Amino acid sequence: MLRFYTAGESHGQALIATLMGMPAHVPVDFVYVNRELKRRMGGYGRGGRMKIESDTAQFLSGVRHGETIGSPIAILIENRDWKNWQESMSVEDLPETREKYKAVKSPRPGHADLAGCLKYDFPDARYVLERASARETAARVAVGALAKLFLLQFGIRIASHTVAVGSVALPDDNVPFEKILALRDVEDIMLSCVDAEVEARMKLEVDKATEERDTVGGTFEVIAMGVPVGLGTSVQWDEKLDGQLAQAVMSVQAVKAVEIGTGIGNAATFGSGVHDEIGYDRQDKRFIRKSNRAGGLEGGITNGEPVIVRGYLKPISTLRRPLESVDFATREPVKAAYERSDVCVVPAAGVVGEAMVALVLARVFLEKFGGDSLQETRRNFGAYQEHVRRF
Repeated sequence: MLRFYTAGESHGQALIATLMGMPAHVPVDFVYVNRELKRRMGGYGRGGRMKIESDTAQFLSGVRHGETIGSPIAILIENRDWKNWQESMSVEDLPETREKYKAVKSPRPGHADLAGCLKYDFPDARYVLERASARETAARVAVGALAKLFLLQFGIRIASHTVAVGSVALPDDNVPFEKILALRDVEDIMLSCVDAEVEARMKLEVDKATEERDTVGGTFEVIAMGVPVGLGTSVQWDEKLDGQLAQAVMSVQAVKAVEIGTGIGNAATFGSGVHDEIGYDRQDKRFIRKSNRAGGLEGGITNGEPVIVRGYLKPISTLRRPLESVDFATREPVKAAYERSDVCVVPAAGVVGEAMVALVLARVFLEKFGGDSLQETRRNFGAYQEHVRRF
């Protein structure tokens, strides 16, 4: 079973990701992995931390001579800002530097600060926010890149784009996948929107939030092309693929809602205007859909259409104009603590969303087709494709 874990704090020495269950002989494109990490760091409205970090994946195990070898893959991503936090984030107890611990005594509304402090019995939110921080997602993007490289061996491609920033949104028209995919090659990432005019208005939303010392959220869309029919299952609630994808994308920091296909709009209309009619292409000998409002999933199973998942991102909770809070020690009203932060992170969240979708799809792909080596998985997948063609 493909599974991964991450470790590390926002201002700690490094982030670490471990990926287990990847078959042997999957080619690893190191340039591609680091490009994915760079994409996560880009976008208009990012904060000063992005000027410090230059994320690079260091492979510690599980890869040899450019290929996976079937053993657990360990990746380390150094935090360059660690040099400024070695005393305050010290692993050892150093009483002589306690005044440099950078305690956070007033929790921020919307963050994990207060709930985490109550849960873990800490009178200082520093112990909570360091792990709850979205900095952790760099590790997810690294292992997600490996999942993408695996899926690419079977013709499955994944890309994301920004659908909305604040009150500015793309029209509901379908966007060609190749146009979305082309955003990956843009060096100067703005807001990852395929429409230049809409992106310019999105930029004004970010500018307005910046001027008002506020933050702004938005919506990203992840599309997976080439996904075969039959991934996932309808037999158990926790095995339904749409539920797994929703949980994975919802786990991305600041995501507060997830949509599959046109799910939100579907709830406001009749069934005759929602369900995707079925046809049959006699030339290609395959079943087809005349639309894809289901987002490529029916009954928790992929139906052969593109898988489409949207993440709705709240404005991040660290504000330059802090909201009201309470001091842990005195219980007196104060302004919430301020941590260096971004104004808008929608494009970066889209990259993290890609990683999470890729990891889930790669996991269910391997659950269905198995294989300790890439060659074995290919044989199994090929036999299944032949079965589907002959159905």
